[in-house]
Amino acid sequence: MQIILYLSVALIAIAFFILVISLTKTLKAMKETLESVSNTLDGLEGQLKGVTGETTMLLHKTNVLADDIQGKVEKLDTVVHAVQDVGNTIQDMNDSLRKVTTSVSSVMVRNQDKVAQVVQWGAVVKELKDKWFGEKNKQHDKKPFDSEVKIQTHQLERSNS
Repeated sequence: MQIILYLSVALIAIAFFILVISLTKTLKAMKETLESVSNTLDGLEGQLKGVTGETTMLLHKTNVLADDIQGKVEKLDTVVHAVQDVGNTIQDMNDSLRKVTTSVSSVMVRNQDKVAQVVQWGAVVKELKDKWFGEKNKQHDKKPFDSEVKIQTHQLERSNS
C-alpha cells in the first residue's frame, strides 16, 4: 500500500507540475497582451493630448469668431435702424405730399370757374394785343409793289439753283 501512496503522491506532483507549466504559459501570454494594451494606451494618451490641444485652440478661435460676429451684428443693427428711419421719413414725406396734392386739387376744383375766366380773359387780351401790334406792323411794313415782286423772284431763283 505504500507503493500506491508513493505513486499517488508522484501523480499529484506531476499534475501540479503540469498545472504550474500551463499557468506559467498563460501568465506569459497575458503579460504580452497587457504590454500591448499598455503601449496602445500610451499612444492613445499622446493622441488625446494632441486632440485636447487642438480642441482648446478651436474653442478659442470659436470664441473670437463669436465675438467678431456679435460686433458685426451690433454694427448691422445700427444700419438696419438707420434704413428703417429713412423708410419712415420717406413715408412721412409721401403722406405730406399726398395731403398737399389733395389740398391743391380741392382748391383747383373750388376755383375752377375763376381759372376758366382768367384763361378766357388772357385769350382776349392776347387777341387784342395781336390785333393792335398786327395793325401797327402793317402800317410800317408797306413797301412798293415792285420791290416785293423783285424779292420774291430772287428767292425763287435761289431755291431752284
